Amino acid sequence: MAKDLKEIKDVEEIKDLGWDELIPGAALFSFTEPVEDVVEVPLDERPYAPTNSHEWQVGDWRVEKPVYNRDLCIDCQFCWVFCPDISILSRDKKMIGIIYEHCKGCGICVEVCPTNPKSLLMFPEHMENDQALAQWPKKEEKK
Repeated sequence: MAKDLKEIKDVEEIKDLGWDELIPGAALFSFTEPVEDVVEVPLDERPYAPTNSHEWQVGDWRVEKPVYNRDLCIDCQFCWVFCPDISILSRDKKMIGIIYEHCKGCGICVEVCPTNPKSLLMFPEHMENDQALAQWPKKEEKK
């Protein structure tokens, strides 16, 4: 029987839990302890939980990947905030790229992007980024 993650109070209880026992849609812990001002903590010093994709390379699960268009980005950081896999690379509150090794291609970054056209779009996994950028849609005019 699957465990209800809402009942788990300690990350240690998750370590031996098989992925096949997790309830679909359950929230998984990102860190083993609270982290104040996570933006200021270097990546290699963050207390990642074993359920965090930072600890695993999940990029080979993808069918589509997000491609980033710097020319359209307004650095709102929505993609960084909402990415469940810590795949968005940001420095000094500026989006600088995507860590594809940790991105499973869920598309949340594209959904939360507010620009027109979006500065992040999903493209086939094996398409070169330069080719994807050449196919970027033009701005939609308001009617």
